[in-house]
Amino acid sequence: MKYSNYFSYNWQMTVSRDDVRSMVTALFVINAGLERARREKKPASALNLLQVIAVGEAVRPSEIAARQHVHQSLVTRQIREMEAAGYVKVTANPADGRSCLVTLTRSGRKEMDRLTEIGLQRFALFVKDWRSQEIRAFTESLEKLQESMLATADEERGPRGRRWATS
Repeated sequence: MKYSNYFSYNWQMTVSRDDVRSMVTALFVINAGLERARREKKPASALNLLQVIAVGEAVRPSEIAARQHVHQSLVTRQIREMEAAGYVKVTANPADGRSCLVTLTRSGRKEMDRLTEIGLQRFALFVKDWRSQEIRAFTESLEKLQESMLATADEERGPRGRRWATS
């Protein structure tokens, strides 16, 4: 199924175009705010970097940049700052002498935990007037949206891994 045919084919099934438009607008506004915080607020940027590094045992700066969707020069500067603060360790890559590997130090893990707690407290302020049931329902909806997005991406790739199927 082609992407451009989806709306004409499936609109009348369960959702209205206006509902989808409202949802997309709200998601874009929230995403833009989160991205702006990640770019402009040093603690949010540091937390994001530490979280990416914490996922693996050792990661190349180019992989960090790809995961964060930023230019590698930005990651290089951030890694230098994190190394100077003692939060990460940078070592030569034994598989590729032109590259290095970045790992989280014990201090880096503590800083990541500290920044995570600050972030959780901030988000708790955002939903302070919500009931627990509303938070759980919102979380379930976000998880359902993520699953649907992944399933749609798989469908669009088609059997040969192509992004937009032609038939």
